[in-house]
Amino acid sequence: MSAHADSDEDKEERVNRELTELLDELRVAIPGAEVLFAFLLGVAFTETFHKATTLQHSVYFATLLFTAAATALLIAPTAYHRINFREGDKERLLFSATKMAIASLVLLMFAVSGSVFLVGDVIYGTPLAGLAGGALAGWFAWFWFLLPLMRRNDKSGR
Repeated sequence: MSAHADSDEDKEERVNRELTELLDELRVAIPGAEVLFAFLLGVAFTETFHKATTLQHSVYFATLLFTAAATALLIAPTAYHRINFREGDKERLLFSATKMAIASLVLLMFAVSGSVFLVGDVIYGTPLAGLAGGALAGWFAWFWFLLPLMRRNDKSGR
């Protein structure tokens, strides 16, 4: 239960609070995804992009797709809410939007790691870039997924 939750809140109040919390979290993530997406869109139109290797083009395109998909998932709850406005469907929206948000974070993890790989590959070469991108993906996985899951399953309350 959230620190803001009142023990007397009913189901509707809880769903409204949790939905507000989720939407606030999405407002934090969306600008980051949008900036990364805009940056990646611009890269393809630079002169030096055409000199990139096949590996770099492949990683670039995968990274672009991960970012586009993450952006779509982050914005999807807004479309869901508008389409189902006043249908009494907030709890289903909350569960769906939570899944979309988590999936978008997985995609963003790969997108940011891929972007770091691309920059590292240009500056230092593929081996170090692969190490940096992989280490960063592990870092994201730890702080975004594994640590929260371990905390959720930790019954000691620490």
